Amino acid sequence: MRPVNCLMMGLAVIVGAFISTHAFTFNYETIVRLVLGFVTAFTLTGASMVINDYYDRDIDAINEPTRPIPSGIIKPRESIILTAALMTIGLFSATMTNIICVLMALASWAISLTYSTVGKRTGLPGNLLVSTCISTPFIYGGAVLTGNIECTTILFAALAFLANTGREIIKGIADIEGDRTRGIKTIAILHGPKSAAQIASAFFILAVLLSPLPIVLKLTGIGFLPPLIIADIGFIASSISLMREQTKENAKKIKNRALIWMLLGLIAFISGTIK
Repeated sequence: MRPVNCLMMGLAVIVGAFISTHAFTFNYETIVRLVLGFVTAFTLTGASMVINDYYDRDIDAINEPTRPIPSGIIKPRESIILTAALMTIGLFSATMTNIICVLMALASWAISLTYSTVGKRTGLPGNLLVSTCISTPFIYGGAVLTGNIECTTILFAALAFLANTGREIIKGIADIEGDRTRGIKTIAILHGPKSAAQIASAFFILAVLLSPLPIVLKLTGIGFLPPLIIADIGFIASSISLMREQTKENAKKIKNRALIWMLLGLIAFISGTIK
């Protein structure tokens, strides 16, 4: 379980709520719904990461030996218990909001479980499953307050989807050694690191090209631009670096930096929607 990732997903729900309503009154009911939405995203993200670590424990022993299970910090059985606890909290908090949130939470958890059990081995389709879960909190945030899926949140979700898909493909470059032992069909394994770098960079650049749309469509304020510009420069620089060098070490650096650029993008969404 990576707390930063969980926190980002919780904040994405808050951002989605702001985007869907543009402005709202901070009354008791609104605050409770936002807290419930944050808890759902945080805990279900945590549950998906823990269960993925359980199924990936053999691969992580090669690719990420410092993670909790291969390092011995927690036992596989304990990770299952933690997964169940986090899942229960997340789904329970979803039931306290509305039926749309319940359905979305169930669907998101089903996708996460599918990825961990069978989807990861499929390569790109598995990457798309992960990105679907990463982008869903923006849409979920709108549903938390309105009870509906708001069209305005879909664009933000799409940007998150594109950026994360690029990052997932880069992880495939970094994890070739361990993935090959399990027969995982990543782009890096099937077509080579260079092709994977090109495709990952294409996703990054597409996200950058579409990133000004929220302000063009007047979905955000001027505060959206400063952190967005930094994030876009970061994605472009990372793409250039990846195209020059597709080593395991460089891929690891870029996938970690991509998380920073995604966090800056999230900050851009927050600063642009607060009025």
